[in-house]
Amino acid sequence: MFRMKINKIIILASAILVPVIIGMIACNEPEKPKIEIKPRLFPQYHSALDEIIRTNSGVIRGINLNASGDSIKKAEAVSPLETENDRLYFEFKVDSLTNYSIEYTLVNDSLEEVNLQINCNDPDVGAKIYADLKDYYEKKLPNPMEDQGQVVYNCFEGQKKPFVVSLMDNSTPAKGIINLLIYKDK
Repeated sequence: MFRMKINKIIILASAILVPVIIGMIACNEPEKPKIEIKPRLFPQYHSALDEIIRTNSGVIRGINLNASGDSIKKAEAVSPLETENDRLYFEFKVDSLTNYSIEYTLVNDSLEEVNLQINCNDPDVGAKIYADLKDYYEKKLPNPMEDQGQVVYNCFEGQKKPFVVSLMDNSTPAKGIINLLIYKDK
């Protein structure tokens, strides 16, 4: 009889504890992966510049004129969409509104020119990116000249050959289009 009471208590406790334990297990959500938020490189500018410019070193994206094709590929960290002996072409997407393409022109495996085009489906965002690029290069390079919507920065880096950065806003009322051309001054 005593044994029957213990069995009933065990059965009753099991009937109560098993659903409680199952409920506790079911209610525990798996740990969500933590999203790593990178610190902004250029917090004073539109977030697109973090992707487009990438770093303060080099004339753009950590790349300087005279760089080799291999060093450009290494810096870009993705394969070019188009490759020719004297040309590397890349396309990138910043977000749902903005994308850009970069064409590197080389002569004897030495970077001569960088042609970057930014396209934005929101002209207001395009205008902000243009203004921020203009401000970025004004702070980085001396004495900009503005003529017919084009801003030109001439640079003489020590003993290196001089180069030019040309920034143009070719936007339409429906789309922001920004062209950035960097080339050796002959």
